[in-house]
Amino acid sequence: MKEVTVRHARKEDCERIMELIKELATYENKPDAVVVSMEHFVNAGFGPNPVWTALVATTSENDQELIVGFALYYKRYSTWKGCRLYLEDINITDSYRGKGIGKLLFEHLIQETKDLGFTGMMWQVLEWNEPAINFYKKFNADFDPEWINVHIDM
Repeated sequence: MKEVTVRHARKEDCERIMELIKELATYENKPDAVVVSMEHFVNAGFGPNPVWTALVATTSENDQELIVGFALYYKRYSTWKGCRLYLEDINITDSYRGKGIGKLLFEHLIQETKDLGFTGMMWQVLEWNEPAINFYKKFNADFDPEWINVHIDM
């Protein structure tokens, strides 16, 4: 496999990141759940008040940079723990899975958390997603069965 590098996402990466988000939604059996417009997505990441940041994993194909994975995150504040990095989504395109790219992205996320001076990183995983659960266990992640996810859609 060609070399894979990780860098911060740029505005021009948004279309490819959105494709990967839709791939993830399909994998999670929710192909119609992604309803955010591209304009909103781009503005939320690169507008005057960005709320998300992303890392992208890239490789070269036919002398062109190809984004094969991403990790989108934002700052979360815990009244008990202080600033935490919240990993919203991480996905590697199917044809590049199993090549260590997820591990590379996750290690960069851990380093980003440390570089920001945050007290830790948080995320969610679907209870049926055994490959993801097993992946996170390799990093000694703590799984907390006490909390129930709650949301209100507007």
